[in-house]
Amino acid sequence: MHPLDIQFNDTDKAKYLQLAQVIRNAIIKGDLVAGTKLSSARVMAQAYQLNRHTIMNALQLLVAEGWLVSFQRSGYCVTESLPIQSSVDAIGTPKLAPKPYQFSQQLETPQTMELNQYRFNFAGGLPDLTHFPYKEFKRAMSQVFNYLDVTKLHYGDISGVAELKLQIEGYLQKARNLKPADLLICNGSQEALFLIAKAFIGKGDFVASETLGYPPARKAFAACGAKLIDIKQDDEGLCVDDLKAQLEYYPIKLLYLTPLHQYPTTVTLSPTRRLQIYQLCYAHNVMIIEDDYDHEFHYRCQPLQPMAADDPAGIVIYLSTFSKIMFSAARIGYICAAPQVIAQLTAWKQLMNHKNDVLMQLAVAQWMKEGGFERHLKRMTKLYKQRYEAMDACLNSLQRQGYPLDYIKPDGGMAMWVNFNTSVDLLKSQMQEQGVYLQTEEEFYYHDAVRSLRPAMLKHVRLGFAGQSVEVMEQGLAIVRSHMYKNSQ
Repeated sequence: MHPLDIQFNDTDKAKYLQLAQVIRNAIIKGDLVAGTKLSSARVMAQAYQLNRHTIMNALQLLVAEGWLVSFQRSGYCVTESLPIQSSVDAIGTPKLAPKPYQFSQQLETPQTMELNQYRFNFAGGLPDLTHFPYKEFKRAMSQVFNYLDVTKLHYGDISGVAELKLQIEGYLQKARNLKPADLLICNGSQEALFLIAKAFIGKGDFVASETLGYPPARKAFAACGAKLIDIKQDDEGLCVDDLKAQLEYYPIKLLYLTPLHQYPTTVTLSPTRRLQIYQLCYAHNVMIIEDDYDHEFHYRCQPLQPMAADDPAGIVIYLSTFSKIMFSAARIGYICAAPQVIAQLTAWKQLMNHKNDVLMQLAVAQWMKEGGFERHLKRMTKLYKQRYEAMDACLNSLQRQGYPLDYIKPDGGMAMWVNFNTSVDLLKSQMQEQGVYLQTEEEFYYHDAVRSLRPAMLKHVRLGFAGQSVEVMEQGLAIVRSHMYKNSQ
């Protein structure tokens, strides 16, 4: 074998690894064909000005990897059975053309929001993380490590650690008049939605929700094979008459609702409509998914108790999350439902990931047990109420100045649904250029529905008020207002 042209680099990579890489590449490219006998270690050491042990280390590595074979007293040869030889041509170019991947379905590439790029952020469900009691929570986490039962770190507790389930059950009974027989802890509400979809939806099954709704939920249903049915809504929420008509026409299996603060319009569904919806679903054998994503933040009155709190037939699957109270990275959501439903969802969860972050669950349980959870919740409810009133005052001031916007002040939540009475079709991208993040009406339709809408019909914007100070919020609204009404006053 003629010496290969090798330029050794003065890097952290050992010279025997560099030599092995050069010989390996020569074999792949066809410069060293199958059966080629390599020079002896002594000759190679002289040619490359290396220690003989360095040469031997490189050759033995290539033998271990299957590129070379070693023969006693006769040295090293390129192996005769190289699969790579059949897949390269004379100059080393791969002959195999890539084939299309056979995905079960083609999903859109996920788009994540980089919060740091926006000076003004009106995301609807964004908590203010600067006010979270990190030191207090750190003490709860330290307490967990000080008295850790290491057996909890093994597989098991698929439905969640008993300590956290006990604390959540007590909290739900006290704050929401909900007495779950059992519950399942999930990695956030999105996992909860996907578990429910996997457990109940077969290909072609019909799932209903309001025309304007929570996109990730509908994407989870569609990904599991569902056909989505839009139900009309008005200023009071889901239209019962249209639900009745759709139930008589389609064999709907699930109804997805956000009844306390409808997503995205923030409307609270009245007790009368809740009862009518429940009776219709029971009559048509439809399960109700009640997504109560921000129950805690209700300002003008006591929030209505969940539909799941009065569910004699066991047809409501109730889910909620700590993402709005704590932070989304905590990855703690939960599902309450009939025992048979929880059993099936737990079985599906075991197929997905066995269990959640045990240490985080135990820390949250400890934090709740010590009272830190409720203290933080009270502080944040007070803060968000101040921001809620500030946004209302700001929007009301614009109305008095003659700007043609309309909105209904919600009873609670973390956002307001504002009608600017002019097209907001391109507003999102235009505001991003000015460092403002917001969500426009188009985002909340399922894609089939939005195609039938003319841009001029899209006039609403969802403006979150919880995640930024009043001063920053007012500055951001001024930018939005000046852009929307360039020719006004």
